[in-house]
Amino acid sequence: MKTINKNKLKENLIELLRLVEVEGEEILVTDGEKTVAKISQYQPSSSTEELFKDMRGKVQYFEDLTTPTTEEWTKT
Repeated sequence: MKTINKNKLKENLIELLRLVEVEGEEILVTDGEKTVAKISQYQPSSSTEELFKDMRGKVQYFEDLTTPTTEEWTKT
């Protein structure tokens, strides 16, 4: 993993982005000794089905989910 100071980032940004894109290199951006950002390849988010696959078949419903909830939303 490459590390670069944030002051040097601006002058080398295009080159660094190409490095990330082509080689998959991750880059840590620092401010002195403190890490302030990480540049890495974009990973598309998982589908809802993938995110909740471990819960499939484990959720229990105790009432009809299609029952209207108008009683809960009346103005007072």
